[in-house]
Amino acid sequence: MPNVFYYLLIPIAIAAVTVVLLTGIFSMLKGGKFNKQYSNKLMRLRILLQFIAIVIIMISIYIASN
Repeated sequence: MPNVFYYLLIPIAIAAVTVVLLTGIFSMLKGGKFNKQYSNKLMRLRILLQFIAIVIIMISIYIASN
Protein backbone atom coordinates (compact mmCIF):
# COMPACT_ATOMS: atom_id res chain seq x y z
CA MET A 1 0.00 0.00 0.00
CA PRO A 2 2.77 2.57 0.68
CA ASN A 3 4.00 2.08 -2.88
CA VAL A 4 0.74 3.58 -4.12
CA PHE A 5 1.43 6.72 -2.11
CA TYR A 6 5.07 7.00 -3.16
CA TYR A 7 4.77 6.27 -6.84
CA LEU A 8 1.28 7.45 -7.73
CA LEU A 9 -0.53 9.75 -5.32
CA ILE A 10 2.33 12.02 -4.25
CA PRO A 11 3.50 12.82 -7.81
CA ILE A 12 -0.09 13.41 -8.94
CA ALA A 13 -0.73 15.76 -6.02
CA ILE A 14 2.48 17.69 -6.63
CA ALA A 15 1.79 17.91 -10.37
CA ALA A 16 -1.72 19.22 -9.73
CA VAL A 17 -0.40 21.94 -7.43
CA THR A 18 2.27 22.87 -9.97
CA VAL A 19 -0.19 23.09 -12.86
CA VAL A 20 -2.62 25.30 -10.94
CA LEU A 21 0.21 27.49 -9.62
CA LEU A 22 1.74 28.01 -13.07
CA THR A 23 -1.67 28.68 -14.61
CA GLY A 24 -2.33 31.32 -11.97
CA ILE A 25 1.08 32.94 -12.40
CA PHE A 26 0.82 33.06 -16.19
CA SER A 27 -2.70 34.47 -16.04
CA MET A 28 -1.55 37.22 -13.67
CA LEU A 29 1.39 38.06 -15.93
CA LYS A 30 -0.81 38.18 -19.01
CA GLY A 31 -3.72 39.99 -17.35
CA GLY A 32 -6.98 40.45 -19.17
CA LYS A 33 -10.40 38.91 -18.82
CA PHE A 34 -9.23 35.42 -17.81
CA ASN A 35 -7.14 36.85 -14.98
CA LYS A 36 -9.99 38.97 -13.65
CA GLN A 37 -12.40 36.06 -13.78
CA TYR A 38 -10.25 33.18 -12.50
CA SER A 39 -7.15 34.38 -10.61
CA ASN A 40 -8.76 34.31 -7.17
CA LYS A 41 -10.39 30.94 -7.86
CA LEU A 42 -7.08 29.49 -9.06
CA MET A 43 -5.23 30.61 -5.95
CA ARG A 44 -7.95 29.16 -3.70
CA LEU A 45 -7.73 25.90 -5.63
CA ARG A 46 -3.94 25.95 -5.23
CA ILE A 47 -4.26 26.27 -1.46
CA LEU A 48 -6.74 23.39 -1.35
CA LEU A 49 -4.51 21.20 -3.51
CA GLN A 50 -1.49 22.04 -1.35
CA PHE A 51 -3.42 20.96 1.73
CA ILE A 52 -4.39 17.69 0.06
CA ALA A 53 -0.78 17.10 -1.04
CA ILE A 54 0.50 17.69 2.48
CA VAL A 55 -2.09 15.29 3.91
CA ILE A 56 -1.11 12.62 1.38
CA ILE A 57 2.59 13.08 2.18
CA MET A 58 1.96 12.92 5.93
CA ILE A 59 -0.14 9.76 5.56
CA SER A 60 2.61 8.13 3.50
CA ILE A 61 5.22 9.05 6.14
CA TYR A 62 2.99 7.61 8.86
CA ILE A 63 2.44 4.38 6.94
CA ALA A 64 6.16 4.06 6.15
CA SER A 65 7.12 4.49 9.79
CA ASN A 66 4.89 1.62 10.95
